[in-house]
Amino acid sequence: MKRRRMFMNCVALLAIFALLPIGMAQADGHCEFADYTITLGNLAPLSAPGAVAGGIAMDWAAKQAAADINADCGIQIDGVNHQVAVVTGDSEGSPERGQAVAERLILEDEVDAMLGVYHSAVGLATMGIMEANQIPTVFSEPWNDNVSANGIREFDGAPPRFEDGIDHIFRISPASSMVGSVVVDWLLSLGVDDVVLIVENTDYGQPAAADEKARFEAAGATVSQIDVELGTEDFVPILSRIQARAEAPDVIRIIVTGETSFNLTQQMSELGVAPSADTICVTNQFAFQSEQYWATVPDGNYCAFNRVGIIPSLFSDAAVALNAKYEMEFGDIVPSFAMATYDAVYIIADAMERAGSYTDAAAIVGAIEATDLDLSQGRYYFRFGGHNPDLPEGTPEFMWHQWPDPIVTVMQYFEPGQSGLDAAVIYPEVYQTHGTSYIVPGTSP
Repeated sequence: MKRRRMFMNCVALLAIFALLPIGMAQADGHCEFADYTITLGNLAPLSAPGAVAGGIAMDWAAKQAAADINADCGIQIDGVNHQVAVVTGDSEGSPERGQAVAERLILEDEVDAMLGVYHSAVGLATMGIMEANQIPTVFSEPWNDNVSANGIREFDGAPPRFEDGIDHIFRISPASSMVGSVVVDWLLSLGVDDVVLIVENTDYGQPAAADEKARFEAAGATVSQIDVELGTEDFVPILSRIQARAEAPDVIRIIVTGETSFNLTQQMSELGVAPSADTICVTNQFAFQSEQYWATVPDGNYCAFNRVGIIPSLFSDAAVALNAKYEMEFGDIVPSFAMATYDAVYIIADAMERAGSYTDAAAIVGAIEATDLDLSQGRYYFRFGGHNPDLPEGTPEFMWHQWPDPIVTVMQYFEPGQSGLDAAVIYPEVYQTHGTSYIVPGTSP
């Protein structure tokens, strides 16, 4: 693939850099960088109908990671330091837009690797583009199981990515099945048997709901599903139908992302549908962003939510430092998808250094497969891939090129305006912070 080379052919610049080694540039007084900057493409939703707040956080995280790497003299290859730059393309949460932006990043910006992606639909739509162009890619947020399983099995008529011996796609966010199993196990442990799922009509929402529904029904629970479109603002007709039921459901589980989930959760809480004495409210991970949550869901106390990523009580020094930078920038707690995006940049940079190349895709992929790195969310490694292609019987196919250890928990607010850092971790029991698996509305743990 054609690669950029930035040549200094201006006499004035040559004079400025005359005292430096040929092909090197002084950055901040202690690092010397080669002329060529390694560029990473970052796909994120920066405008509606995508999850804009998520995209802004991912854009910030990728660029912050690049700045931190550059402050440590960048990526060193064959004894030469290269600066890192991030170019973020706005996917708008749309598969078609995501494809166009991915092609632009690869063919026009000529990125050396890719990362990011918030929406599963965008991930599924763009993977083939990255694969066809042999671009090492580390996804940091899409959950659809097929994002990683597609590496070794046919999907929608497309051959497995591993068919030619190299699969360029990795994922460090959890698969939907990894998240759903934790939420369902928690609710079943509470004895729920009447479940309402409110689900976004996307490649994330529908498969996630199908997985959770199957788990509930296998345990004997009754499940009703209501599908909604992202961008919906008025949920009163839907909620009124739930209120009109002869008996209130045991739980309303919201499988809706971004700002749409805030609208739904607030209207549900304001109408008294849930949380209530009869009905548990389970919204999505965006609720952890407490500043935005309380600003848009002021009546949402006692709602529970799934949290993906390391919990605050287990923050490492790296996580504490990253959270401090995020809070300084946004006045809120760093979300898991920002932490994962930050870490994805480091995973790629580390792999390029160990591969000794930013152009040899096969070598970079091999180095990512051999990753063993402690970053903000924990220790990263990949159990299955070209280095270990045989999945044992019973191992889910989504474990291919999948980080196996993302932490998934259920948290719950119990005071209005409470910080996400102070919300109770209620499940799994090993992570509980307040000694209970559920806080009944109107009580304190």
